[in-house]
Amino acid sequence: MAISLYMDVHIPQSITSQLRNRGVDVLTAFDDQAHELPDDQLLERSTQLKRILFTQDIRFRVLAETWQLQGKQFAGLIFGHQLGGTIGQFVKDLELIAQASEPDEWVNVVEYIPFK
Repeated sequence: MAISLYMDVHIPQSITSQLRNRGVDVLTAFDDQAHELPDDQLLERSTQLKRILFTQDIRFRVLAETWQLQGKQFAGLIFGHQLGGTIGQFVKDLELIAQASEPDEWVNVVEYIPFK
């Protein structure tokens, strides 16, 4: 079973569109009408939906790492710095992650992309 992704509000639409064209199950915060939620509530929302959250917001990454230290459970977070890769690299890595991993492998995990 592949994982499902949840896109933070700042993710370029081109990443979401390309992933959907490749058959990846993607839900955006806008699609979910959750785009105005603060980061902690958005991470809780993605966890309720059992979706791994993708963000390019460093504050969001820090929040998830804080939750790791506190033992507060979340579905998982993938962080890709805006200047760290191209849209194509992010799409390729997210597609690979979505197709090659299981949801329970991601509980309380923070992963950085693009892979080098």
